[in-house]
Amino acid sequence: MTTSTSTAESTQQTLWHNNDYLLLMSGKTTQIIGAGLATFAVPLIAFALAGSVLLAGLISAVGEVGYLVATLPAGAIADRVNRKTLLLVCSAIGAALWASLAVAEAFSALSPWHLAAVLFGSSVVGAFFAPAESAGIREVVRSDQLGSAMAAVQGRSAVASLVAGPIGGILYGISRAWPLAASMIGYIVVGACTVFVRRPLNGDLSQIRGTSAFESLKEGLRFVWAVPFLRTGIAIFALINLAFGGILFSLNLHLVQIHTLPFLIGLIDAVAGATMVVGSIAAAPLVKRFRGGPLAILSMIVTVLGALGLAFSTEYGEYLVWIAVTTALVPALNSALIGYASAITPSALQGRMNSVLSLSSVAVAPASPIVAGALLGSLSVNWAMGLFAVLLLVGGIVFVAFKPIRSIGRPDTWANELVEWGTNASSVN
Repeated sequence: MTTSTSTAESTQQTLWHNNDYLLLMSGKTTQIIGAGLATFAVPLIAFALAGSVLLAGLISAVGEVGYLVATLPAGAIADRVNRKTLLLVCSAIGAALWASLAVAEAFSALSPWHLAAVLFGSSVVGAFFAPAESAGIREVVRSDQLGSAMAAVQGRSAVASLVAGPIGGILYGISRAWPLAASMIGYIVVGACTVFVRRPLNGDLSQIRGTSAFESLKEGLRFVWAVPFLRTGIAIFALINLAFGGILFSLNLHLVQIHTLPFLIGLIDAVAGATMVVGSIAAAPLVKRFRGGPLAILSMIVTVLGALGLAFSTEYGEYLVWIAVTTALVPALNSALIGYASAITPSALQGRMNSVLSLSSVAVAPASPIVAGALLGSLSVNWAMGLFAVLLLVGGIVFVAFKPIRSIGRPDTWANELVEWGTNASSVN
């Protein structure tokens, strides 16, 4: 059984001298920034087109449904085909989809249905891109470096959040087409970077060629079910993601509803992004030095406290403070959990594991904007965020009580917990 490419295992190079890793990271960072600019503008455009907070939430939810529909098949495909080719195809389709929105908006021909359709298609593309890229990173990075690698992955998302709000607000003020075009450019750049990746992003594909895609998917599900950390963790993470996303959507939709300046709405995202950038920088040494379980628990406690603070806030300045607290240790939390999950999963199952694990977010993602919009239609923003904060508190309590999370060690021990999984395996050691 192969856990990563022989080159990645044998070399002692650091992450910052690993050209293939840097290419994957750089391209995806650019794509995420472009997508962040577009994502910032989408609720504003949807509200302008639909004239309703609830309808704007529904349009955003349609996009999330694409992830839900495609996630499981995407993981199976990512483990069956050349991942580099899959990344290139996804980049081309993503660029074309966002180009259609930018052109339609530039000619004042954009409709709510067109926007919803592209959001759906783009999320399907994202569902296929994510496991292929995550599994590819696992192929070019050693197990003991996964904690630091995942901290950097968190950092790129934080950078996107940092710049998406202010720059998105500026671009939106110039023309609503510009943020949409930014997403198109991001896909072009990530495709160009992927072309220059030299090492293969797959292990040995011969084992899977004799099985159907459906059987391959079932094996991935069996694997996740056999590992307690993954099996129960998905349900816990789903509850936490629903609550966390609901709080953020409630706040953003409330600011849109009261006609807050786009720049100020973007500043909320910028503060969250800046905090997560700092948190991502801190996450690498934290994950490397401390046991992953206790670190994840501490991070969860801080996140819950920040969410409760948001629920009691009434002033814009208070939103800025508590959004920073809420997101401060999210990079450390995700780095420990995602890095550990990748380290214990065999190479041939990386795509399917990533897809199944991502169900904890994509399965609840469509509900967050819908529920947030519905709550804001009948309750104040404090009550809406308060209900989500209580849900997050419940998720946090279950999170802390879950032994497989508490027992996660440091990254230098993760390779020892690699799950042995053969063709006929149905249990873990």
